[in-house]
Amino acid sequence: MAKIAGQLTTQDVAAVAHWLAAKPLPANTKPLTALPPASPGAQRIDCGSAPLPDKATPAVAAPARPTTPLLAQGAYLARAGNCMGCHTARGGTPFAGGRGIETPFGTVFSSNLTSDTATGIGSWSAADFWQAMHDGRSKDGRLLNPAFPYTSFTQVTRADSDALFAYLQTLPPASQANTPHALRWPFGTQSALAVWRALYFTPGVYQADAARPAEWNRGAYLVRGLGHCGSCHTPRNALGASNSGFDLAGGMIPMQNWYAPSLMSSLEAGVADWSPQDIAALLKTGVSPRGSAAGPMAEVVRNSTQYLSSEDLGAMTGFLKSLPATSEAPRAEQAAQGAPSAAVSGIGAKLYETHCAQCHGDRGEGVRGAYPPLAQNRGVTLSDTSNLVQMVLYGGFAPATEGNPRPFGMPPFVLQLNDKSTAAVLTYIRNAWGNRASQVTELEVNRARGPHAR
Repeated sequence: MAKIAGQLTTQDVAAVAHWLAAKPLPANTKPLTALPPASPGAQRIDCGSAPLPDKATPAVAAPARPTTPLLAQGAYLARAGNCMGCHTARGGTPFAGGRGIETPFGTVFSSNLTSDTATGIGSWSAADFWQAMHDGRSKDGRLLNPAFPYTSFTQVTRADSDALFAYLQTLPPASQANTPHALRWPFGTQSALAVWRALYFTPGVYQADAARPAEWNRGAYLVRGLGHCGSCHTPRNALGASNSGFDLAGGMIPMQNWYAPSLMSSLEAGVADWSPQDIAALLKTGVSPRGSAAGPMAEVVRNSTQYLSSEDLGAMTGFLKSLPATSEAPRAEQAAQGAPSAAVSGIGAKLYETHCAQCHGDRGEGVRGAYPPLAQNRGVTLSDTSNLVQMVLYGGFAPATEGNPRPFGMPPFVLQLNDKSTAAVLTYIRNAWGNRASQVTELEVNRARGPHAR
């Protein structure tokens, strides 16, 4: 049985879970109607979509606790950069590489960062590692693929690079050869990378803004550098380069069919009107009274930001709150598209009553401490509906963190709702209880299904 379970994909597990959830309860079972009121100061938990606990989270012992300040700093920086998230294959040894990262140009495989001298970076020097971080070149001078986000890591200081390298050298050696990238020609060639770099990359360490306080500069350094937040939250052009003119303005994450909302717009996910406590809670626990981490962001919180110090979380909070807000034109454009037809509203209302109201309430009010309200929820009225489709079809959980160790989850409905039904129920939700947003079409649902439907 364990062998069979180990071969199931996340979608297989989700489908089985939903089938089990749909089975009738025993006659003497009392349904959940509400939870006790949350204690003062408790955080509201929103549905998330962290990957299910399968082989993506290997049960491998962590490296020994660092014994010197330099190694402790390096271990902390490895968490801040979420290095293990990319450099660990499903069910593999931490930091030993081999995880395939799909891109529009093919698949890139992460490299072995352990201290193995033959297949890892055990034979590297601190200068070699700095060259990779700062200039995007391997030890032998070979140009690295920008899926390794050296366009952000170039801002990391030499001192932090050296500390991170010192920590990685303490990792137990894992003999695992790097898997060659599977990129379409000519994207994997050194010539193509040289042209790409000439167009879109200039090395440069972070320069502090003298007009800003030290805390703000620390936050900017973490967000723009080691945290590489722009890798997801900045739109990309046809060649995969981040559009510097729209830094942190939101964008679709390539091949994942999740939309990373703008961190600048108050209509998307901007935090200018959030309290510092709410922002820090989201990064620390994955949930807050103003929103929750979902999809790829849930993985970032689980593996990275929950381990940051309160000082660094405060610095990031201050920087994010300082980002300028955009205009309210998108909301006006949505409203101009008109209300859904009575037929669509009727179908959507019936589907909501059947599948959603038990948890989210008859009027989208949710259940405090368990299920998020859908009324007046900015995540529901986003102009891009990809995240809503992902959550309805495939479900998921908020990240399991120390501050939120047992998150409530949402079941998948991929076996019950087709494209038409999914579009109808989402259109209803986006226009009920004071919500006002554009209709969801069957084409949008099919497009957001992504590789699951291929």
